[in-house]
Amino acid sequence: MSNKKILILFFHPRFEDSKVNVKLIEGVKQLSGVTFRDMYELYPDFNINIIAEQQLLLEHDIIIWHHPFYWYNCPPLMKQWLDLVLEYGWAYGSHGKMLAGKWAMNVISSGGNFNVYQKEGRNRFTHREFLNSFDQTAHLCLMEYLPPFIVPGANRLSSEEIEDYMIRYEQIVHFLMKDNIDVSKLQLVENFNQLNEDQWEHQFYKTQ
Repeated sequence: MSNKKILILFFHPRFEDSKVNVKLIEGVKQLSGVTFRDMYELYPDFNINIIAEQQLLLEHDIIIWHHPFYWYNCPPLMKQWLDLVLEYGWAYGSHGKMLAGKWAMNVISSGGNFNVYQKEGRNRFTHREFLNSFDQTAHLCLMEYLPPFIVPGANRLSSEEIEDYMIRYEQIVHFLMKDNIDVSKLQLVENFNQLNEDQWEHQFYKTQ
């Protein structure tokens, strides 16, 4: 059994108005091995406890940034968290190696569907391309960046579709906790949406 610990940092300034995200976190926040933090509830004044946040990062193996996709990016509190918590000399720089070897990924809810997030679509780039800044942030901190999990067209989903995304989210978290995952193979995937549970179980393990 894996001893991996997952830290879900949830950034949503209007959480109570998001049916999708209410349901998504319902499935993962109570899972064994998961620490869930509602960051806007913890820091309504944006006065982030840097030492406490850094200690939590040290105590976990996988960091999930869960947030709505605001203007192709993240909500302001998440940007504040990135700016303050991932300090030079601690998270990056010649002596900043405290997060080396940990994994990071984004879980996002998006108003637009996949078809508008294409080269030929209205937004001209894919979700994954817009997330490159987070990929580079992880890289600079010597972390491994995993494919994102995307909930597209979030405002127009039926209750049944939302339930399906909740189940997929749980499955991803359970999968990431397992031993012997070949992260280099996983990083070749555009996003977790392209995979089903059977593929996770058979394609992304290190060969003996």
